[in-house]
Amino acid sequence: MAHRPVGLGTSFATSSTSAQSTSFSVQSNVLRVVATGGNTFVAIGTNPTATTGDYLVPSGTSATLALTKASNRVVGVTTGTTTTIIFAEGTQCPFGVGDYVTLTANGQSYYDFTHQPVISVDTSSGYDGYHQTRCSIDTNTSGILTAFSSVNATLTNSLKVAARTDTGTGVLYLQQVQISGQA
Repeated sequence: MAHRPVGLGTSFATSSTSAQSTSFSVQSNVLRVVATGGNTFVAIGTNPTATTGDYLVPSGTSATLALTKASNRVVGVTTGTTTTIIFAEGTQCPFGVGDYVTLTANGQSYYDFTHQPVISVDTSSGYDGYHQTRCSIDTNTSGILTAFSSVNATLTNSLKVAARTDTGTGVLYLQQVQISGQA
């Protein structure tokens, strides 16, 4: 089985108390984790807490865990105390209320935000011909005065990993990967 790294890898210290990774944009459908220092219980979510009932990765071993990737091209942003993201006509919002998302607007990085919650999704059509799906994000962009014009902006789902050991301390290493070949 071959692994192709996707994005940047990271690591964080683990102990018998749950700790969290920094957030990451989901770019692959597989996350490879390696546990060192102790048997490690792993949880994945928007703000997870690992318990001894979560997925066990024995010390010194690795596991490949499934992720669900979701993203869509952004064609407009309405700024304010909450931020409205507008998707291309004919596409849907792949996110639901409670999901966390990250915006990358190439060429207009002041619009970028990381790991913010979706607070509403609007799929209604207007009588005046407005047929674009929108979602509202709980992030304040009211200080941005420049009109949105990025031709390459993407909203992706983002997650965190939580881990704890059964005893002692350790490190959990994380890397999104693509897998090819037989397991």
